[in-house]
Amino acid sequence: MKNLRYAILFSLLTLCLAATGWAADAKPECIPPCPDYAKAEAWASNPATPDKPVDVFYVYPTIYPGTSPNNMDIFDKELRSAVQGLLKAQAGVYSGSANLYAPYYRQVSFACLDPKQDMTINRYFRIGADDVHRAFDYYLNFLNRGRPFILASHSQGSVVMLDLLRSRFKDPALQEKLVAAYVIGYSVTDEDLKKYPWIKTAKRADDTGVVIAWNTQAPGATGSPVLRPGAYCINPLTWTTDETPADKSLNLGAVFFDDFKGKVLREVPHYTGARVDKKTGALVTTPPDKDLKIGHFPPGVLHKFDYAFWYRNLEQNVRTRIRAYLENH
Repeated sequence: MKNLRYAILFSLLTLCLAATGWAADAKPECIPPCPDYAKAEAWASNPATPDKPVDVFYVYPTIYPGTSPNNMDIFDKELRSAVQGLLKAQAGVYSGSANLYAPYYRQVSFACLDPKQDMTINRYFRIGADDVHRAFDYYLNFLNRGRPFILASHSQGSVVMLDLLRSRFKDPALQEKLVAAYVIGYSVTDEDLKKYPWIKTAKRADDTGVVIAWNTQAPGATGSPVLRPGAYCINPLTWTTDETPADKSLNLGAVFFDDFKGKVLREVPHYTGARVDKKTGALVTTPPDKDLKIGHFPPGVLHKFDYAFWYRNLEQNVRTRIRAYLENH
């Protein structure tokens, strides 16, 4: 009887280990080294002598396509170089006006994401998101020195940023220091605004303490994994949220980059117009180029160009919101 009890216990233990991925023949999971944000190597940008009155804390989009490991190794030279390119291709709209702080983080690979599921509960996503939370804590405690700040991101970086806004910005002290949060290339939804009332969306060009978001699409495009039901959208050509179309004459300039090298390929003033589609929450545009390479996204989903199409308008708006914040504080 005693031996039978041991056999049953052993069988149950084996089942439990198998269910959690730790059966006797399971291989240990490979997780890249954890960043230490007290070290310079953990930061893509950390200015030694910040000389502007406002900071920007930037989280880069998905750049890691691998399948093993499931998370980006921040010490991989090619990936680090790609992040440096994005500091110009995206974060360049902020760094002319604000001190740029950008942590490397162990973002999750494309291969581990199911667009039908809530990314924030994916255990591999949480590895990278928790890195950013730790980086933000380090930034606040040791780098910020009381300055107001902008939050900025794109794509997976914006999912991480929204996670940060949801969990941390109930704190009035953080709300007071927030110039604006540019959570571009993901959806801030009606549900978010109800569940997290401290998240306020921008309604004009110069309101502060607010979130700015849009997802760029061609007319009739469907299947975007980043455009969720009830998504908020603001038009970066007019900084309004109604459906009035904005003519391309309002477009100060699209800037196209080789994103991972940070090299400008071309700049086109008055490139394209835009309108908000309230039914879908998309920022709708008809670009003049018919052969744009949109990556792995469905036809007409212009996610890759959320920054590029509106680059100079966004750059100008950053200056406008900083000026408004400093005048009112």
